[in-house]
Amino acid sequence: MARYTGAVCKLCRREGKKLFLKGERCYTGKCSIERRSYAPGQHGQSRKKTSEYGMQLRAKQQARRYYGIQENQFHKYFLMAERKQGVTGENLLRICESRLDNVVYLLGWASSRAEARQLVTHGHFKVNGQKTDIPSYLLKAGDKLTIKNASRDSEKIKAVLEANSARPVPQWLEANNDAYEAKVVNLPDRDQIAAPVEEHLIVEFYSK
Repeated sequence: MARYTGAVCKLCRREGKKLFLKGERCYTGKCSIERRSYAPGQHGQSRKKTSEYGMQLRAKQQARRYYGIQENQFHKYFLMAERKQGVTGENLLRICESRLDNVVYLLGWASSRAEARQLVTHGHFKVNGQKTDIPSYLLKAGDKLTIKNASRDSEKIKAVLEANSARPVPQWLEANNDAYEAKVVNLPDRDQIAAPVEEHLIVEFYSK
């Protein structure tokens, strides 16, 4: 499957908000949004009136880029969210939040979601005792995550855990870095999801 390989800071500038795609850099003055808050390209600084459709499209693109999900899979998640009970937009974000790569990032076991995807693909983690190397694996309440024994001595893993040790972990997750394990206490409510998107616009986009 094709994946965006260009400069990710341009994605944040295009959406006009931080999507936290570069890990720690996003929290410093080096963040591109801090220096150039306008869209990239020669017409980036021109003012354009955004249509209703444009707002819906931007909301969908922001969510996709925030979680690093391709269009086909994101649309699949929307259809899943529609079939679930409750608010479709909140269901969609809950599905995205429960992806294994996203949870690895939220636990501080990776500095960015892109790095989390790479670490998952390389087989550094187990879910309920089973090696799981699929970044899009959807976790459920009660699932337990562990860093593989063979990976605990990795200089890469040690450096990542140390660098992110002070990062707060969401309430719906429970982490024990000393034991290299974590647990999904429950799936998050909307107020526990930090995604900078307006999910109702995404619902409107796909409902046309």
